[in-house]
Amino acid sequence: MIALPTATSRRPPKPGRPKDLEKRAAILDAAKRLFPIHGFDGVSMDAIARDAGVSKLTVYSHFKDKDSLFSEAVRERCAEQLPDELFASPPKGPLRRQLRSIAGGFFALLMSEESLALHRMLAQQRTDSTLARLFWDAGPRRIQEGFAQFLQTQVDAGALRIPDTRRAASQFFSLLKGEMHAQEMFGCCGPLVSRDVEAHLDATVDFFLRACAPERC
Repeated sequence: MIALPTATSRRPPKPGRPKDLEKRAAILDAAKRLFPIHGFDGVSMDAIARDAGVSKLTVYSHFKDKDSLFSEAVRERCAEQLPDELFASPPKGPLRRQLRSIAGGFFALLMSEESLALHRMLAQQRTDSTLARLFWDAGPRRIQEGFAQFLQTQVDAGALRIPDTRRAASQFFSLLKGEMHAQEMFGCCGPLVSRDVEAHLDATVDFFLRACAPERC
């Protein structure tokens, strides 16, 4: 015989009670895996629930709709490669080493299969800018704002001279994308060669430092 739930067991959770973090993580893992493969419209909340091994009700208890789940999946994927701590408490050592670490993390994120798939998906969303805005706010915008704050601390310390740190952050990441990202997006090049990637990252960081050195700006 199946025992019916008692009044006590049916009582809703108290406000502020922590969510089941393992289930939330499973839902986000499913979202990060499925959205790049099938696109936003090709993934349902039912599919997310099945992949995560939870009920659809559980998915909605953590995320109010698919938009919010997509945004959080993008935000977490970016944070895995470029956590906020990387900008707030960068690696110890010379500024060049810190910038090189940030550049490496950004480039690895940018060139991952998941990121390339998302960029290709968004390129096809020409009639609806909502999805692109969700992606931009959850990913690139957060990264650029974090890096701009990092640059501002360096300006305040006298290590760099930059009149507009937000613009400089955008320029730094645009330099990092370069031809390699465009070639990967178009599928017109072979596998990336490690030494070419390393040379590209080193050259970008050195170029940025020369442009923003206090005695040159």
